[in-house]
Amino acid sequence: MLYQLSYSRVTTPFLPRSAGGVKEIGRARLPGAKLPPRRENGRGRHRVDDLARRIEEGLRELRGRWGERIAATPARLDPTPQGDGPRNRHGMPKEPPGQNVFEKHEWPVLDLGQTPQIAPDRWRLVVDGACEHPLSLGHAELLALPQVEEEADFHCVTGWSVLDLRFAGVRLETLLALARPTPHATHLMTHGSDGYSTNLPMEEALKPDVLVVHAIEGKPLTADHGGPVRVVVPELYAWKGAKWLTRIELLTSDRRGYWEIRGYSNTAHPWRDDRMW
Repeated sequence: MLYQLSYSRVTTPFLPRSAGGVKEIGRARLPGAKLPPRRENGRGRHRVDDLARRIEEGLRELRGRWGERIAATPARLDPTPQGDGPRNRHGMPKEPPGQNVFEKHEWPVLDLGQTPQIAPDRWRLVVDGACEHPLSLGHAELLALPQVEEEADFHCVTGWSVLDLRFAGVRLETLLALARPTPHATHLMTHGSDGYSTNLPMEEALKPDVLVVHAIEGKPLTADHGGPVRVVVPELYAWKGAKWLTRIELLTSDRRGYWEIRGYSNTAHPWRDDRMW
């Protein structure tokens, strides 16, 4: 049975700025966002504390299991990365090889030939598969989870990049901390409502800059760019983050997604020019 997140369970107090430089912004503050009032005592306070405890315990477990492998990924530890420019937020050249930098207002739109139009109040996300506590949550419930706002770069395998985009959303690791992947979970697949899918190993999915994004540059994410909710994976090529996100499926072995079975790299490391098989 899917665990239904209710408003009273997902409201959370504001958190301090994280040590890694990502701005913690508590609950979302976006135009038109309707959020439940905070309850500071009684049952509401108990549920808020319970949510925070479950997230903290889940993160501790996941980081203990995957922390060393996260630190050893190519975008963190490659001694000879390709690319140009000063070092970025995680130590790689700002511009990966073969990329042209576009301005923010030039951010290209790529899709599979359709643009799903999903009203936020009709959107729903399921987290299931190899996990102990499958989740099902709506848009308002996502907005009420602990939020972060982060500047990150966006690198498309087709040869362009947009730098320093300001994303807002929920860390993917927060959702996984609540879902509690089983000890046998090694990968996950993100699914979009257009039929798209793409796979990630856990050591990439659990990085703190991997976000389930609902806003960019202070505005709700548009449908063209995957709104109301998409995944952004700054340390890999952008196809590794599904637009119009509807499902996160935990896997016990690797399974290739839409582009991976059509010849794209299964690992997608920009600073190794890792585009095709």
